[in-house]
Amino acid sequence: MSKKILGLYGNNRGHWVGDGFPVRSLFSYNDLGTHISPFLLLDYAGPHYFEPTTDRRGVGQHPHRGFETVTIVYDGEVEHRDSAGNGGIIGPGDVQWMTAGGGIIHEEYHSPAFAKAGGPFRMVQLWVNLPARDKMAPGGYQGILNADIPVVDLPYGVGKARIIAGEFGGRKGPAKTFTPVNLWDLRLNRDTDIVLDLPEGHTAMLVVLTGHVTVNGAQTAGEAEMLLLSREGGDVAIHADGDAMLLVLTGEPIDEPIVGHGPFIMNSEAEIHQAVNDFNSGRFAQLAA
Repeated sequence: MSKKILGLYGNNRGHWVGDGFPVRSLFSYNDLGTHISPFLLLDYAGPHYFEPTTDRRGVGQHPHRGFETVTIVYDGEVEHRDSAGNGGIIGPGDVQWMTAGGGIIHEEYHSPAFAKAGGPFRMVQLWVNLPARDKMAPGGYQGILNADIPVVDLPYGVGKARIIAGEFGGRKGPAKTFTPVNLWDLRLNRDTDIVLDLPEGHTAMLVVLTGHVTVNGAQTAGEAEMLLLSREGGDVAIHADGDAMLLVLTGEPIDEPIVGHGPFIMNSEAEIHQAVNDFNSGRFAQLAA
């Protein structure tokens, strides 16, 4: 049985995060709640061309608690530094998977080299929820290089799939997750067809980053649009009307309340108040000078 299409979502209204990330929020738990669990939101930054500068572009120190941030860079470079002592620069094809857990402060900027050179910029940031048992886990960081992400050739010359998390085509992605999650980065060639086998019972989404596709022979989706699929059923048919770049997200739902306040995602209002108090009282570790 095929997965059914539950809805098409997108956002043409962009906003700036700091001065380095012009983003469109394609979906959020604020609107879709537990229907997208374990995922919380996805921001699509760019495409945007930045002129060369000697200034630092990005967003300064800010806290998180209760979930994970996943940053995928397509063009440009992003530099990360956090209060758990982790940091690094990721460029095209690389991924940062940060566990905020019980509390972390981090900053995200364009790398000095990219800022100086300027050029095209495109990235995605996905928030993945943590179950209650892991919301106070120690902060963590996975810097995943493009070279370490398995690539699967799709049949009949359809295209390629990069396996960031989960499993596809007998290959396992390098990302370690707290609950079962698949994150596949697909490149489909023009006028090709593929049927993907997705896990029964998982929340499933197709996010179109570039190009245009037709799904299950009926529903079309274009750049910066997301198709939400039913948890029931196993396969989904995709026709690439032109060259297309998609993210395929599936995850085992977390059957728990979602209570969010800005950078904190917990299970109750009391836990949100505690997170705010802990941050304001300096109980989060601090970034080194």
